[in-house]
Amino acid sequence: MTDRFTATVPPSAAVAAPIPQRLPVLALLALAMTSFIAILTETLPAGLLPQIAQGLGISEVMTGQLVTVYAIGSILTAIPLTALTSGWRRRNVLLLAIVGFLIFNTVTALSPHYVITLVSRFLAGMAAGLAWGLMAGYARRMVSVEQQGRAMAIAMIGTPLALSLGVPLGTLMGGVLGWRSIFGIMSGLAVVLIAWVLLAVPDYPGQKNGERLSIRQVFMTPGVRPILAVIVAWMLAHNILYTYIAPFLAPSGLRPRVDLVLLVYGVGSLAGIWLISQLIDRWLRALVLGCIAAFAVVVVALGLAMDAPAVIYISMAIWGITFGGAGTLLQTASADAAGDGMDVAQAMVATIWNVAIAGGGLAGGMLLDGYGAASFPWAMLALLLVALAIAWRARRYSFKPGRRSGGVVAGH
Repeated sequence: MTDRFTATVPPSAAVAAPIPQRLPVLALLALAMTSFIAILTETLPAGLLPQIAQGLGISEVMTGQLVTVYAIGSILTAIPLTALTSGWRRRNVLLLAIVGFLIFNTVTALSPHYVITLVSRFLAGMAAGLAWGLMAGYARRMVSVEQQGRAMAIAMIGTPLALSLGVPLGTLMGGVLGWRSIFGIMSGLAVVLIAWVLLAVPDYPGQKNGERLSIRQVFMTPGVRPILAVIVAWMLAHNILYTYIAPFLAPSGLRPRVDLVLLVYGVGSLAGIWLISQLIDRWLRALVLGCIAAFAVVVVALGLAMDAPAVIYISMAIWGITFGGAGTLLQTASADAAGDGMDVAQAMVATIWNVAIAGGGLAGGMLLDGYGAASFPWAMLALLLVALAIAWRARRYSFKPGRRSGGVVAGH
């Protein structure tokens, strides 16, 4: 018996530009830089909390809301903005998002008032939501079906680079140059990226009226909802621990070394992205199931030996490997399932991802206050088992077995 499906490319994209035989690495890296700027713009205030609070004359709690409103901007606008711009030329939409980062990071760097800064952060979150709804589909359109997994891995590498290297470096530089200078540097990166996109990234037309799918149609497409459910459970589990990693490390004595622990995690994430890029087009289903299952084993080890430094370091490395390529796996699966609605589906993925980030912080805080950090692994295990069960059952439309090749996934 053979399972087969067609990895649909929007008709409007098919005539836009010839598909190169070699990976368009320079163009894909421009998308990676976009994701790098988006993540760094979102997370930098957390690393620069004391400096921003002092500079604006506000409390650190109020400063923390600069991260919150950015996430809210993405959550509220990613889906409607993606649907609204689906008929626009793709490069124009990408440039619009990057110009948004340029303008609103500049406002943040210059703003003397908290309210102005808060508004600029919300609008920057809107730019990020637009970018996240665009990038996965853009990367896929540049290459043949056989190369889509590798292309996605390259385009998404900006996220782990921003988290593992960009945020620590930005925090360090902020202490030397001042937090306003760092946001100014971010604006400078956006200017460079605009030129990079204009020179290296191919353009594609948007979808014609008859080709566009409504938000409801995309949501009801077979395979989309199970993928979103897996994202909720998997990302909630991830963010419970990632958000409150410092208190979790206290029993092992590694709390003062949280930077080193996260560096191990970050290196593992980069290794995970490389591994996924090599295997995703042959083993997407197995990789999704394997990454969730391996993470479940890791949280059991952490639950049983959270006071052992060696276990912590090994677990962090494995956690990073299993999570580094998660975005690539889930976005590839959602784009395959959604077909012509893949841009809207990617906006849904970005929205659910941000909801899970906020939910993980909320759930982790409640667990920490009520039961202590020792409760994290067991709550995470329950969520991961739910994610694993959903992914296991969703083999027909969501996580198909077999090779992604020539538009067909064959064999099981």
